[in-house]
Amino acid sequence: MAQGKTPSKPASRSQESHSAHATISARWLLTALAISVPAAAVCTWIVFCLLFWQGSWQLLYHPTSTIARNPSNIGLAYDPVSFATTDTGVPQIQGWWIPATSAKYTALYLHDQAGNLGDTLNAVAALHASGMNVLAFDYRGYGQSQFVHPSETHWKQDALWALDYLTATRHIDPHSIIVVGSGLGANLALEIGAAHSELAGVVLDSPIDAPANAIFNDARAKLVPAHFLVTDRYNLIAPASALRIPSLWMVRNESDPKEINAAFEKAAAPKSRIDHSEGGDIAEPLKLWLTHLRQ
Repeated sequence: MAQGKTPSKPASRSQESHSAHATISARWLLTALAISVPAAAVCTWIVFCLLFWQGSWQLLYHPTSTIARNPSNIGLAYDPVSFATTDTGVPQIQGWWIPATSAKYTALYLHDQAGNLGDTLNAVAALHASGMNVLAFDYRGYGQSQFVHPSETHWKQDALWALDYLTATRHIDPHSIIVVGSGLGANLALEIGAAHSELAGVVLDSPIDAPANAIFNDARAKLVPAHFLVTDRYNLIAPASALRIPSLWMVRNESDPKEINAAFEKAAAPKSRIDHSEGGDIAEPLKLWLTHLRQ
């Protein structure tokens, strides 16, 4: 009688496991490693770029929300104002209207990149003492104005809303409006003045030379394409070239303000320049400039 074939034994679990592991070659592992490590590095870099893009504004802008002082603290009568309402009727901008008796001019004051309206009392007092009405306001993200991250685009929009408030709500002739800016607000004032030749003039108190360098010179900016991620520039030369109204430049003494010097030379409209130390009083040069402006 023929013998039957001995049935084969099923492979043990250990043998199956060994067989499965044997199919993963060393080359495959090296290839996977070669792909995954750079991919992880690229993902990490992209995340870092996004974080830099979202937070780089803090290298240039330094807003505070608590307003500790107002014009009544220095004896100035003023009205709190709000404007630029949303579709739901909520005002986005908060500011002060400080009227002057028999004022020929109205100053639209654009403060600098730090603090809020409560830090502008010396400046608005000097403007008021020169005989001008004054509208001062906080950009969005500053003081009690609506919170958004500050940017050059937002600042421009806020300044245009303020200009519209003066002309449309208070019915002030644009030919009697002087845009006055301090610090980074001076760079903005030049942009607004260049775009609105119907205004009476523009005053630049301590404009900033190449302000975007506060971002680009940061060590973290060397690790990302910062010039692509950040669009804020506040360039002085282009708007100075387009300026068609009188300007007063009160330039803080610096080692070599190249962009400011070049911008001043480019301005073709009547212009005056005063070099002063940081914190210098703007009242007297402003009064003298206004006297010539009236002639």
